Amino acid sequence: MAKGWNRSLSLGASMGITAMIPDTTIGQLTQEAGKRWGEIWDVNAARMCIMLLCPRKERKMMELHGDMVEHGQPVMASFHRPRAEAPLLEDQGFDTRAASFQFVDLATADLGLWMQHLVTNEGWLRGSIEISSVPFSVGLPTQRPFETIKTLYFRHPSLPPLERYFLPFPPDSLPGKCFVSLPRRAAAEMARQQAEVLGVGRLEKPKPEPKPEPVQEPTPSPEAEVEPPAQPKSEDLSTEAPEKIELPKAELAPSVPLPPPVAPSPAMERASTDAPTPVEGSPEELAPVKHVELPEPEPEVTTQSELEIELRGFFQELIEAGVEPSSFMDDHRWEDLSERALAEGLETWPILLEMTAMG
Repeated sequence: MAKGWNRSLSLGASMGITAMIPDTTIGQLTQEAGKRWGEIWDVNAARMCIMLLCPRKERKMMELHGDMVEHGQPVMASFHRPRAEAPLLEDQGFDTRAASFQFVDLATADLGLWMQHLVTNEGWLRGSIEISSVPFSVGLPTQRPFETIKTLYFRHPSLPPLERYFLPFPPDSLPGKCFVSLPRRAAAEMARQQAEVLGVGRLEKPKPEPKPEPVQEPTPSPEAEVEPPAQPKSEDLSTEAPEKIELPKAELAPSVPLPPPVAPSPAMERASTDAPTPVEGSPEELAPVKHVELPEPEPEVTTQSELEIELRGFFQELIEAGVEPSSFMDDHRWEDLSERALAEGLETWPILLEMTAMG
């Protein structure tokens, strides 16, 4: 099994959500980031643009790399395929047909998370590269000159080093498809805290909010002193006799004749002898316990969309044919299924991991 597929299996569950946005540039997405992603986007996070060189057969995996990597801020990436400028790379001894060239715009604090597995487990190599404008002698129909940019790049160990790359536009102005990987909220919060600790992810620290002053409650006014009633003098008590107070007589309730006693029947005598001895206790303790039968939970029914059914059928067909999972992307049907899944928000890797594990 290929190394790239082992990478997906070892990384496990999805860490982000990757989507493809057509007919746009990294620069446009950066300007619209606050409106598109709201609180997920940190305007104070320092960002950088790097270049990745991967084997052509692993391009599909690099498109969805954010699904398997934990990161705190949105990551935007686009691919460039050299055509008229290919001879400028071949002059440096580089075969353009063997590689895919990707530009990745990400937060500085996410660089280690994004590249950790590629460098540690697959042996990707790090270096610096100059991004230059295509010379006018090449004769491109449209191009915009820009100053040479020296940036960080990583390459797969199977590819030779490259010192200079040529573009008709700056990296953030390349038109085409952009692959955006949005982080999970928990990962975003963790990365923001880590960036504040390291001092690399924020340009300025938020000012603490002033604490509200405590409100002093008014002191209650002392109650007016109540003068005790004047006591009668001893002379008055000796001469005046206390008044005799007659209480009203209680009204007698009318007598109600009681029904004649009924002789107990044999059934009543048996019931009285079988009755349990009364137990002292509270009314709650003496109340009978009611047994309520809870309804059994209904089994969850998962409905699959037509696209997921089609995707599972595609995977099952290749698995039964004995095709290695790393070669699934070489099938001509994969590109159409992958783009449709991205448009509908259907994650393909968890489905493929499930089916290959079952197989």
